[in-house]
Amino acid sequence: MNLDHVFVCGNPALDFAATLRARRTARFEMFATPDRLDAWYLESGIVDAVSPARPADVERATTVREAVYQLITARRRGADFDAEALAVVNDAARRAPAAPQLTHAGRWTAATQREALSAVARHAVELLSGPDVPLLKECGDPECTRVSLDRSRGSRRQWCGMESCGNKIKAAAYRARRKATAATG
Repeated sequence: MNLDHVFVCGNPALDFAATLRARRTARFEMFATPDRLDAWYLESGIVDAVSPARPADVERATTVREAVYQLITARRRGADFDAEALAVVNDAARRAPAAPQLTHAGRWTAATQREALSAVARHAVELLSGPDVPLLKECGDPECTRVSLDRSRGSRRQWCGMESCGNKIKAAAYRARRKATAATG
């Protein structure tokens, strides 16, 4: 499995929820080590620097991630929020966020683990209470469980990302057509 973090969902909270890949099949944990959590915060652009994570930080982040995923799924399906998931996300969002600083090079945000996690939870709160809720769509790849924002014309987007899932599905369909043509010809 590719260890690169992928940011194709259109919102940091959605990308964070997607760090447990293939939820219905092989389940691949992107936060297997504390340094992978640190890397996600930095690569996502949530912060520019973060204090090194410890195993307890990874556990806290995965708990928030799973709560965010539950809330996203409920909102997408038009169901009520799970009270425990709601409490987990709200508790994380309630924490003080990292304060951006202006430097000669531009904006710089250094954060603790809790501040970085608070930023993710706040993105989830804004997303799930805002106007983009109708745009939430699960990827059409049966192995992928990413939810992304479908901003395509006519809401016709089928995959979370062309590079990650779209090309794979299109290539498989092409191979199937070639095989069917070869069998009949």
